[in-house]
Amino acid sequence: MNDTPGWASPGSAPSDGQEAGVPRPSEPVDGSGPAGKWSSTQPPAGQWSPPSNSGTGPGVPPPPPGPGASPYGPGWGRPPAAAKPGVIPLRPLGVGEILDGAVSTMRAHWRTVLGITLAVSVIAQTAILLVQRYLLPEPPSVDRNATGAEALRQATESLRYSLLNSAPPLLISMLATIFTTAVLTVVISRSVLGRSVTLSDAWAEARPRLFPLLGLTLLLAVMAGAIMTAGLLPGFLIGDTAGVGLAFIGLLAAVGVFLWLMVRFCLASPALMLERQSITASMRRSAKLVRGAWWRTFGILALTWLLTLIVMLVIGIPFGLVALAVDDGGLSSFLTEGATGFGWPFLIISAIGDVVIATITYPLSAGVMALLYVDQRIRREALDLELARAAGLPGYDNRS
Repeated sequence: MNDTPGWASPGSAPSDGQEAGVPRPSEPVDGSGPAGKWSSTQPPAGQWSPPSNSGTGPGVPPPPPGPGASPYGPGWGRPPAAAKPGVIPLRPLGVGEILDGAVSTMRAHWRTVLGITLAVSVIAQTAILLVQRYLLPEPPSVDRNATGAEALRQATESLRYSLLNSAPPLLISMLATIFTTAVLTVVISRSVLGRSVTLSDAWAEARPRLFPLLGLTLLLAVMAGAIMTAGLLPGFLIGDTAGVGLAFIGLLAAVGVFLWLMVRFCLASPALMLERQSITASMRRSAKLVRGAWWRTFGILALTWLLTLIVMLVIGIPFGLVALAVDDGGLSSFLTEGATGFGWPFLIISAIGDVVIATITYPLSAGVMALLYVDQRIRREALDLELARAAGLPGYDNRS
């Protein structure tokens, strides 16, 4: 058991080859011993009857069950309802319950969630706005009639500019995601137990894990870059038509490997935050939890990405249209001069739309990731018992 309430230590998990502790029945209160020692007072033979509604006696059959009712009587033939101290029931979760738990966390702790996401989004978008306006170089000129070596040179220059243009926003967004993920993971872990949490409490608990989380994110980014480079580089080195075909095949292979690794290590961040794991240990932990459930995990993440994309389109398109309408240059500036041709009205309105998008999508993504981690541990390690004990539910104690 580590110092974070509600989370079992990975060393005692069944996935590590050990048996999880389960609640054991209490000893008989009358001091009776093993089987065979019966009470001296026994009921007369033939007087026992199945449980029935009040008013029926021996020999009177219970009323027939209604449509859809269990033939075994009320409550028979169905598992008892799982305890739900917080935003999720303490049992293996369905996809809808994971998404609902993320949204319920946003509603239950909206002050904390809104405070962290809104503040980080405003700071991040302001930094991106200033970088785009003052630090990015002018786009290279492109001659559409160029051929041969000149066309290749212009294409290389345009690619280099595109990478340079997108690198600062990506870096700023990555730092903002790390910060919000760290704090929101703590909020979600408390909401699972039904406990309230303030922004200061969440920040105090998440702050020591920020640098390890940054290291994990950078390591995964370097891995992704190395995979894509290995897939595309042979084709670029060969050149010509054969090189283009080889680069396309390498790109497909690199994307497949990238997706496989990203899903395999998607639970590393919650493991690092909630179990106080190191970077490499959290990656091994994620691989162990995802093993045997890769496709299910991929499906949940793909659904989350799709919902995020829908939110981006629903909010981003209206803000983009308004920004184009109020900007002096409008669409013609974008077609002739690129992003640097836009004025302040366009950039400010677009940044406001990005803040709204980030405020909604950050908690959703962090919530799904943390609850997916909880779900996998419930399925593999009976974490629901530890959570029930940590939540103080009746019927659970600290005995293994």
